[in-house]
Formats: sequence, C-alpha cells, structure tokens
Amino acid sequence: MWDKISAHISEVTGDKFSIDNRHSVSGGCINQGYSLSSISRTYFAKINQASQVAMFEAEALGLQQMWETQTIRVPKPICWGTEGNSAYIVLEWLDLGGGRGDRPWEEMGRKLAEMHKYTPPLLRGFGWDINNTIGSTVQINNWTTNWAEFWAEHRIGYQLKLARRRGGHFPQGERLLEVIPELLAGYEPQPSLVHGDLWGGNAGITSAGEPVIFDPAAYFGDREVDIAMTELFGGFPASFYRGYNEVWALDSGYEKRKTFYNLYHILNHFNLFGGSYQSQANQTINRILG
Repeated sequence: MWDKISAHISEVTGDKFSIDNRHSVSGGCINQGYSLSSISRTYFAKINQASQVAMFEAEALGLQQMWETQTIRVPKPICWGTEGNSAYIVLEWLDLGGGRGDRPWEEMGRKLAEMHKYTPPLLRGFGWDINNTIGSTVQINNWTTNWAEFWAEHRIGYQLKLARRRGGHFPQGERLLEVIPELLAGYEPQPSLVHGDLWGGNAGITSAGEPVIFDPAAYFGDREVDIAMTELFGGFPASFYRGYNEVWALDSGYEKRKTFYNLYHILNHFNLFGGSYQSQANQTINRILG
C-alpha cells in the first residue's frame, strides 16, 4: 500500500517521492493517521477501509473548495484512492502546535468570516454537489432553495429518522419538525460555504502562528451553523468571535438559532455514540419549543 501511495504522490506532484520515515499520528476518531516523510518533504495520510473511499473523496472536494476561496488556511489535498482493502487520502502536512495569545484566534475569526462571504459564480441554493459525512454519519446535501426546508428535511429530520432506527425516543421530534418554518420565519440567510463540523478538534494554529481548519463536512448553508458549533463543546477563545464580528457581525437572532443548529450535532452524537446524548437532545428540543 505504501508503495502505491508514494507513487500516487509522485504522479500528482510531478516530484519523485519515496517514504523514508513513516510514523503514526492522530487521524481523528475513525481513521488511522500517519506522517509520511522523505528527505525534503512531509505529508499527512489517513487510512480507512476501502468502502470508505467516498468519504475521503468528499473531504478532498471540501478542502479544495475552501482552498480556492483563498481565505482561511486548510491542508491542501494531494491525492486519494484505494489499494487492496484500504482507502487513503494524502494531505499537505501542517505543523500544528501554536496558538498562544489572542492574535492567531482573532485572525481565525476574520478569515472564517471571509470564507463565509465567498460566493461562487454559480450557486444553486443550500446543499452541495454530493453527500458527505459528519463523523461517520452520511450527511445529505440535496440542493434546496429554502433554508428552513433544507434544515428540516436534510439535517434535523434525517438525524431524527436515524435516531429512531437506533432505538431513540424523541416525543417532541415531530412537533419540532412541524414548527421549523415558524422558527426560521422571515430569516433568509445567504448561502455560505461552511466547514460543517467546526469544533475545537478541527481547528488549530500552526507553529508559525497561522490559523487552520481541517476535517470538514462542507456544504453551502447558513454561516451561523459554524459559529454555533464552535460554542457547543466549550467554545473558542473570545478573540475568535471578536475577529469574526469585525468582518461580518452576527445577526441578533443568532443567540436563539444557535441552540437549534447545535441540536443537529447532538442528535448525530446520539447516532454515533448513544448514551446520554438522547436526554441532551430531548432537553434541547424542549428548550427550543419553549
């Protein structure tokens, strides 16, 4: 497999690459991660089962779209494919480990806002060209012109359907779906390219002090979904939000919508891990319905 990967890197980059040093590094919750080095270059590789190659293809597409906005830094995708029973993706190596002080996080906020402002030449509404994954859960991205409809059907509704199959019990789930148009009445956000899974584990600062985001579940949606998720598991530094609001201030209704948007991730965590996420989801639904 490693010979195939090094040959693929060489083919794509046009520079001969041979793996002189390979060692295991963190690859997230569901992948094996490796540092691949020659004398002059280093890459990051993630490995999974061959059946998961579509997940890597979608990740590469999301990173490439973010890269092309020329706003916030992401690891550039190099190549991906399968070999035997394994799927792989190779990315630019970024040396993470910075992050002291407010300036890099403030810059991350500004750069993310710039990415959210990016509008491609042809935009079909909310969604994406292909489905991708949020964790290991399929994320449905069918193009939809109405944001409330997209969120009800392809985000909350889909996660509730999966949760019921898993044995989850959500007494107010159907009522919530019925009132989503009311909850988002009069709110017409601009479709923004969003990271889609922006918690602290998918953001960092390089040793040179440059902010980076990675492991996206990208699509075109309301920019607030990214900001909401940064608050779900403890929050980013205050300087991040200060920088974001300098470039594109959040609407006053965000404080109410963020709980609604984060319900998607709580339901997904129930579908991935079970346990106490069911009660957290029900508490959140009850809070939204008032």
